[in-house]
Amino acid sequence: MINRLLAALVLLVGFAGWPAGAQAQNGSLSETYSSDEILTAGHQFFGSVAQGLASLIERAFSQYGQPNGYILGQEGGGALFIGAKYGDGTLYTRNAGTHQVFWQGPSLGLNIGADGSRVMMLVYNLPTVDAIYDRYPGVEGSIFAVGGLGMTALKMGDVYVVPISSGVGLRAGVSVGYLNFTREPTWNPF
Repeated sequence: MINRLLAALVLLVGFAGWPAGAQAQNGSLSETYSSDEILTAGHQFFGSVAQGLASLIERAFSQYGQPNGYILGQEGGGALFIGAKYGDGTLYTRNAGTHQVFWQGPSLGLNIGADGSRVMMLVYNLPTVDAIYDRYPGVEGSIFAVGGLGMTALKMGDVYVVPISSGVGLRAGVSVGYLNFTREPTWNPF
């Protein structure tokens, strides 16, 4: 019994040093997703409101190429000229696994209302999982909308995050702001 336990322990230690395990822990995100894979994930996530999803994904792929990660989650927010947005979801990658992410951010502009949405964020050029945990500035209001879905783009360095959202509520206007992605939830939008 003890010999079997020791043999299993030796095997586990041996596999921990295996190169594939080191690559996954390193977070190297070289493999991308095809438009069909993203479309399938989006249809499963958004359900019946995903009528215009194919058009938005086609537009994102034509502008940015193939993403090497995507986030599925939900967010809510409100604004009266100054606003805030909060969300949480899961980052999916091919070779670095899944990771819980939270985001929050302020906005400033001619923006009034409140909303809640389901969000799919396509992530491009993400070198490692840790690179998602940063502030991504953007302009909201330059939304391309199809079939109840909206798309914007945020950029930090070479990394693009393209949120595609569908939700309920009424929030209209134009604003500037950023999303701050974190490992833990926080009420501080800054």
